[in-house]
Amino acid sequence: MARITFHISGMDCAEEVAALRAALKSNPGIENLSFEVLNAKMSVQYDETKTSPDEIARNVAKTGMRAVPSEDGGGPQPPASNPAKHGPAILTATSAAALLAGASIHHILGGANEAAGSPAEIISRILYGIAIGAGLWLVLPKAWYALRNFRPDMNLLMVVAAIGACAIGEWMEGATVAFLFSLSLLLETWSVGRARRAIGALLDLSPPKARVVHEHKHHGDEHAHLHEDMMDVARVPVGATVSVKPGERFPLDGRILIGETTVNEAPITGESLPVAKQHGSDVFAGTINGDGAVQLITTKPADETTLARIIRMVGEAQQNRAPSEQWVETFARVYTPIVMATALIVAVLPGLMTGDWQKWVYEALALLVIACPCALVISTPVSIVAALTSAARHGVLVKGGMFMERPARIRVLAMDKTGTLTRGQPEVTGVFPLSGHEEQELLSIAGAISSQSLHPLSQGVVRYAESRAPKISAATDFQMLQGKGGTAVLNGERVWIGSHKHLEERGQETPEMHATLEELSANGSSVVVVGNEEHVCGFITLADTVREESPAMVNALKASGVERIVMLTGDNEGTARAIAAKTGVDEFIAELLPEDKVSAVERLRDRYGPVAMIGDGVNDAPALARSDLGIAMGSGGTDAAIETADIALMNDNLARVPWLFKHSRRTLGIIRANIALSLLVKAVFVILTFAGFASLWGAIAADTGMSLLVVANALRLLKTDVDGWEAA
Repeated sequence: MARITFHISGMDCAEEVAALRAALKSNPGIENLSFEVLNAKMSVQYDETKTSPDEIARNVAKTGMRAVPSEDGGGPQPPASNPAKHGPAILTATSAAALLAGASIHHILGGANEAAGSPAEIISRILYGIAIGAGLWLVLPKAWYALRNFRPDMNLLMVVAAIGACAIGEWMEGATVAFLFSLSLLLETWSVGRARRAIGALLDLSPPKARVVHEHKHHGDEHAHLHEDMMDVARVPVGATVSVKPGERFPLDGRILIGETTVNEAPITGESLPVAKQHGSDVFAGTINGDGAVQLITTKPADETTLARIIRMVGEAQQNRAPSEQWVETFARVYTPIVMATALIVAVLPGLMTGDWQKWVYEALALLVIACPCALVISTPVSIVAALTSAARHGVLVKGGMFMERPARIRVLAMDKTGTLTRGQPEVTGVFPLSGHEEQELLSIAGAISSQSLHPLSQGVVRYAESRAPKISAATDFQMLQGKGGTAVLNGERVWIGSHKHLEERGQETPEMHATLEELSANGSSVVVVGNEEHVCGFITLADTVREESPAMVNALKASGVERIVMLTGDNEGTARAIAAKTGVDEFIAELLPEDKVSAVERLRDRYGPVAMIGDGVNDAPALARSDLGIAMGSGGTDAAIETADIALMNDNLARVPWLFKHSRRTLGIIRANIALSLLVKAVFVILTFAGFASLWGAIAADTGMSLLVVANALRLLKTDVDGWEAA
């Protein structure tokens, strides 16, 4: 099975997608089709033994469109260069000139009392014919395909309207329809191109070449000499050394080998504040080097960098169509045939009743123009792509239109505590030796066991123990007790570290210990107990500090429409209650094991409806997957986090969370406004048609104006700041 991506010339609307599907469904070798309308791309999975790219391209050509194989189908690409790219503008200008000349001759030379068949009338009709031909030239193949396959689309409707107008003697009206339709397609292509170029601009973030450092030894020279070669980034292998000068963009993902600098990571994280980098620090392709010259060792090939993955996912996101987009396409498929049937009724019944066939055929043609769903169909995908692109610029990777709309419908948000509401680095706040142990001895035991674990509490204990204890012995035979603690052998003795619950299960707790532990927990501390087989050696308390921005973020989320915010944590109830009070969340669920968070999400869904979950994308993967909307935080460079969640926040800036919900609501509001305006204009003209007051030029002008209006409205989503308001 093979896959190929084509750039499709002439694919500007969902109706063209339907035509392509119909043209290719008879090809037995095609297994799967996917489309990106705004990137003019079609991806085909096919059986090489049954079909070929040339045969696929020939089938596409039958629709009046042209398929050109793409050299790189891995991400959003600009359409293939077309030597006739100015053709639509030239044809539109020709149509306009011929229409203006024909109207001038008709009104100036012919006058109101022009005789039928006069030279002025003949010349004007010839010019009107040129205007019609130029205006409809590019859509005639599509209209013919639609007619042959009994699939009425906007191209067929406009051709029928123009020819019909000429048939009843309204040559100027027919020429006006053709010109305005050509103009609308031209302006629409330009407007949609803005969204297309916004995605394509991501490609420019990463430089095409890298300065690769090589070592060379000259004959007879004992010392190696370094020199730099400029290489295409696609040819740079993993493990190569790359030099980056001040002010340049990093060409590939890598790790700093030599030098120190600061880096603007806005292209990845959306955060423009410079980040300090030194030996061992990770850097991303497309980010901007500050004032230090550095060398890095590459860690990923060009097509697997974090930036490349973002670009690819933004492109693929368009295939995950939003509910609004699916509804509009379904509506358009039903709406167009109904309006065509209604137009036929308008042409026949009033004509039979009044005998004024010309008037009612004219009104029916106007209704055909109204049947064109162009403004309605194009508004939603432009809105979605503009919203996706704007989110990517702000370091928010949304994996599809369906996920772009979903935050607007979420009312309940579950949040992991550690690393989300808090900084995720608990620090030791107290050491309480028991059973004759000294503080340093207790820290040595705790540090030896904890050094074998990556749990945040364990790492906090290790950091504190290393700063206070002179030497930490190595522990052996470490065994993790999932959700409870761990045991190990230290100096020939089995020792353990764990939670209050684990102490109770071991049966080593006294009433005095229980009272002390309850009091420490009630103060908001996490308590770890250290012991051996004989007795309890002591307690160590730790506390995770709340992020300074967490309370403001929680308030902003509530202001954005989230009705209930629930904190999920594995910590004890006292710690959870203290953090909840500081952050302002509505509810907390404490002492959860990783699998318990999945059950908690399911219970919240049963009580409140659709649930969004925010976590780190790794430990919270099951809960993120089970939620209706999974949001991973701090995912820059973390493959697991990007793959796990529906939405990945590329940095730890909590301001992105309420921004995302506001952005989603704004996107949905613009989509709904565009749909409502499009339907309102069409409803007005349907009423005018039945009242006998509609005109062909007025209908096409209204439809053209609406197309431009909804696209312009959608493109406002490209310009939003982190607070969700339009940028200046």
